[in-house]
Amino acid sequence: MSNLKLSVAVGDYDHIRDFTSGRIRAEGIDITPIHLSIEETFFRFTKYQEWDVSEMSFAKAISLVSQVDPWLVLIPVFPSRAFRHSSIYIRKGSAIQSPKELAGKKVGMPEWAQTAAIYSRGMLAHEYGVDLTTVDWYQAGVNTAGRKEKVKLQLPQGVRYTAMPENSLSQLLLDGKVDAVLSARPPDAFLQHPELVERLLPNYRELELAYWQKTQIFPIMHVIAIKRETYEQNRWIAQNLMHAFETAKERSLERASDITASYYPIPWVSDYTQVSQSIMGEDYWPYGIEKNRSTLEAFTQYAFEQGITRQHVKPEDIFVKEVQESFKV
Repeated sequence: MSNLKLSVAVGDYDHIRDFTSGRIRAEGIDITPIHLSIEETFFRFTKYQEWDVSEMSFAKAISLVSQVDPWLVLIPVFPSRAFRHSSIYIRKGSAIQSPKELAGKKVGMPEWAQTAAIYSRGMLAHEYGVDLTTVDWYQAGVNTAGRKEKVKLQLPQGVRYTAMPENSLSQLLLDGKVDAVLSARPPDAFLQHPELVERLLPNYRELELAYWQKTQIFPIMHVIAIKRETYEQNRWIAQNLMHAFETAKERSLERASDITASYYPIPWVSDYTQVSQSIMGEDYWPYGIEKNRSTLEAFTQYAFEQGITRQHVKPEDIFVKEVQESFKV
């Protein structure tokens, strides 16, 4: 009997590469790996559902699975995570000195339903006391005009939102038409004009460490999605894929902690790994629900408060049941 053949679109991450390269196999499955830019992967999977399995924006995914009869299902594999204290940009000389002073200001973002923006707004609201309805929100592409929302929005009452399809956030910030920009990708205005634009929180690493220690939130940016049709025809693939992704990640973390050889072109990488483990535990990049409960509960709350989901979903509501329990020997 031949294996099931699946197309799998994911970034070329080290913690996934052992699976996509074939060094680790998902039992009963042969994969065709597809590596594209994150933006192209998300666009093509969201709009055309071109692959069986795909990395996906957590925000877009949770918005879709919270609807009736979604065309996709999720497994708790998280290829990309990042704290977002670093993602707030302002003009140098601005009177804004802290995140709480963004209340009453004009703030740009790539999309309301972008994962990074949801975490940033959640942090502003819950950690700095910013009422999101006091901010004038402007949506535009980070560096180029024309970017649009990819899911239908149901904005909370009182939110002031303006799409700016003819503009870019970089230019709006340089021109003083917005006071700040929330962006996971550093805008060109920051990279090309450091004399004009800076981070609001230049000591972001210190703040992110304190945030983790206080909240146990390690923001999840991306998740693995499976087309519902593919999953329902072969429900066993969820657990088998989950196991393969987990094994690939474990091998990557072992390489990162190996001081004998340089598996990554980064000096002191094994030291950084040990520091991360001392702070966040031996498995500092966990998959599954329980080890990520603080992050998942925070994000589902933010998503509901900000109108990304139509109801406040629980972490158990997001992922297929086959990956929520495992056998014991």
